[in-house]
Amino acid sequence: MLHLSELAARLAQVKTIAVVGAKDVPGRPVDRVGRYLIGRGFKIFPVHPVRRDVWGLPTYARLIDIPEPIDLVDVFRAPQFCAEHAREVLELNPLPAIFWMQSGISNAEARTLLQAAGVFVVEDLCLMIEHQHL
Repeated sequence: MLHLSELAARLAQVKTIAVVGAKDVPGRPVDRVGRYLIGRGFKIFPVHPVRRDVWGLPTYARLIDIPEPIDLVDVFRAPQFCAEHAREVLELNPLPAIFWMQSGISNAEARTLLQAAGVFVVEDLCLMIEHQHL
């Protein structure tokens, strides 16, 4: 069970966020959330295999291409892709503190892999809505 006080404490430590599946298409949830996070002062690293400029920011093909440590990985991909992204997270050094699967996204394999490595996993919640609540 996710406790809001624990979530608030963890989010208070977050400065850098990788947004996997980043697209700056107006009206899309990923666009609203990405712009919200930028507006709240987080350093955002868009991740998309093809796009090179999302939200006017350098965009990376893969998480491991990001040149700085990441505090939180925010995933906007279908559930069947989450385990692949979890394995990529495990290649990062240092590991991010949080792996966040957006509303409607859950993956047991990703959760198991990351929790075993000490990464805090959130599933099926919107980062923007939870941040606003906190």
